[in-house]
Amino acid sequence: MKKALLVMLPVAALTLSACGSSGSDSSASDDAHGPITVWYSNNAQEVAWGKKMVASWNATHPKEKVTAQEIPAGKSSEEVIGAAITAGNAPCLVLNTAPAAVPGFQKQGGLVPLDDFPDGKKYLQDRVGGKLSQYASPDGKYYQMPWKSNPVMIFYNKDLFKKAGLDPEHPKLSTYQDFLDTSRKLVATKAAKAAIWPAPSSEFYQSWFDYYPMFTAQTGKQLVENGKAQFASADGIKAAELWKTMYSEHLAPNETYNGDAFADGKAAMATVGPWAVSVYGDKVKWGAVPVPTSDGAPGKGTFSDEKSIGMFTACKNRATAWDVMKFATSKDQDGQLLEATGQMPMRAGLTSAYPDYFASHKDYTAFAQQADHTIEAPNVPNSVEVWQTFRDAYSKSVIFGKGDVAATLKAAAAKVDELAQDK
Repeated sequence: MKKALLVMLPVAALTLSACGSSGSDSSASDDAHGPITVWYSNNAQEVAWGKKMVASWNATHPKEKVTAQEIPAGKSSEEVIGAAITAGNAPCLVLNTAPAAVPGFQKQGGLVPLDDFPDGKKYLQDRVGGKLSQYASPDGKYYQMPWKSNPVMIFYNKDLFKKAGLDPEHPKLSTYQDFLDTSRKLVATKAAKAAIWPAPSSEFYQSWFDYYPMFTAQTGKQLVENGKAQFASADGIKAAELWKTMYSEHLAPNETYNGDAFADGKAAMATVGPWAVSVYGDKVKWGAVPVPTSDGAPGKGTFSDEKSIGMFTACKNRATAWDVMKFATSKDQDGQLLEATGQMPMRAGLTSAYPDYFASHKDYTAFAQQADHTIEAPNVPNSVEVWQTFRDAYSKSVIFGKGDVAATLKAAAAKVDELAQDK
C-alpha cells in the first residue's frame, strides 16, 4: 500500500448516478433495525479483516445482515462518496473516511451526527479519550468515529546509510541541520539518488507526507486553529524552508517517481506510518526515527494519517448501523485489526489494551508511542479547499522555488483564513 492509496482508492467498478438529491432520508430512523451496506478500502489486509468482521456480525444477526464491498472505483474516494451522497445512494457506513473530507460531506447533508445516539458521545469519549476533541465539527457535533491511525515517522534504509558512511544504528536525524547534513551525504556519496522522495504533485493531501509531519512535530498545532492558519508562523516557515533547501539542493527531487522510491532503493528515507512495516519488512533493512524538529527537541505532535468511520444519511436502518459501528470498533475487533494490519486503533491506552501484541511485535511499539500524541487534519469549513490553497502555495515556493517562501505562505494564510471562516 502506497501512501496515496489512503486517499486514492481504485477498486472494483460500480457506476454511481450523478443525479438525485442529497440529505437525510425521511424514512430513516435512528431506532430502525435491518440490513445495511458497508464500504471499506481496497487495502488487502483491511479487506481481509473487513470480511471476517462482517461474517462474524452476520452469523449472529440474520435479520440485520451487512453487505460489504470495497469503495467503488473513481478518481478519489472523496469524489466517489460525494457523488453517492448527491445521488442518495451512499452506504450506511464507510470504513475509510478521511477526516479532511468530513466537512464537505457534512455540508452536503450526507453525514449522521453520532452524538445523536443516546450513548454516542460517551462511546466516542470512552474509546478515543483526550484526542476526541480534534474530531468535533464546528457545530460541536461528531460526524465521524475516529477509527485507526498511522502515526508517521522517518523510515530509513540501513544499507544505504552504511553505504554512505553513516551510522545505520544511530542515524543523525533529530535536528533540521542533522537531517540536511545526512541527506547531503547520502546524495553526495551516490548511496541513493534521493535522500527522500515525497510525491511533488499538487493533490491537496500530498502535504500530509512532507510538510505537515514536520510542522506538527515542530509546533504541536493543526494547520488551522480557531479559524486561523498557523503555517505562516515563524516555526511553520522554518519547516517550509527546510524542505525548500532539500529541493533546491536536489536532495529531494521535484519530479514524480513512478513507483515506490524507498522500496526500490532510489530514496534512502520515507515519511510513513506503521502500515509500512509489513510492506517494507522483507524488501528493505529499515530503521525508524521520529520526525525531526529544528533543535532536536522531542516532537510536540505526530501527524495521525487517521481514517474514520462515517455514517451516511441515506442509511435507513441507523440503529443497526450504529451497532455495527460499535461492533467494528470493539476491543476484540480493534485487536484483530491491529493483528491484521499493524495500524493503530484510535483507542486510549493502546499498548496496555494489547500488551501481548506489542510484546511480540517490537517494531510497532514506537508507532504506538507516537499514537499517544497524534495531531489531525483540522475539521474546518472548506477543508479540502484549505489544503489545496496551502498545497498550491507550497508547491510554487518550496518544491519549485518560485518566489519568497514566507511571503507566499503568508498570502496563502490570508486566503485560508477566509475559507476557514466560511459557513
